[in-house]
Amino acid sequence: MFNRFEQKNKLKFLYYKIYHKFFSEKFNKIINYNFDKRISRLDLLNFIIKKKVIRSYLEIGCDQNQIFDYINVEQKIGVDPASGGNYRGTSDEFFKNNNVNFDCIFIDGLHEYKQVIRDIKNSLKFINSGGYIILHDTLPDKISAQYVPRCRYKWNGDVWKAIVEVRTWQHCETFTCLIDQGVSIIQKKENTDFLKIKIKNFQNIKFKFFYENYKNLMRIKTYEETIKILNT
Repeated sequence: MFNRFEQKNKLKFLYYKIYHKFFSEKFNKIINYNFDKRISRLDLLNFIIKKKVIRSYLEIGCDQNQIFDYINVEQKIGVDPASGGNYRGTSDEFFKNNNVNFDCIFIDGLHEYKQVIRDIKNSLKFINSGGYIILHDTLPDKISAQYVPRCRYKWNGDVWKAIVEVRTWQHCETFTCLIDQGVSIIQKKENTDFLKIKIKNFQNIKFKFFYENYKNLMRIKTYEETIKILNT
């Protein structure tokens, strides 16, 4: 998988590496998150499914069904334009025609701010009361891991910018679990830890600012703290 993906995108990645070298933000410091490798996004998803009695599940971005195949609920829909899942198309197309609500929505599709914030807004329209919206890859460790356009295999994208924006919304409770490249959780309810930040265009936030403030911006919680929150 790795080699095929690398070979297929080799020239594209080289082009964008050159592009970022000349036109994108420069910053060379790295964040060491010390992720617990024993815990994955699937572990957290399955905990929520069991603890909260999740009956309906939507997954945006299924790839090779690494997660989708291991979700055991009464109703599940997996959306992907290229592979995996059981709905072939984009998330925009799916939401445009959807009339079903879900207890849990997992967003792991195109990791670019504009698409992610759209997926979040659409998900909020179709999440059941008390439901959970989960996002993966929200904690990039270096600037190249979040460059858009993508220029490397291991890539988070700038999903984190969408989470920062949601943290400023009064109607969403949001925090990020310190596992598996960052897993953020959103619930449609009063924001008890409102992020006061004056930003007009969240897409333009610099990685340097993220590096200096990520714990507060993302409302970081350990896995143990996350489980405690979910148990209440």
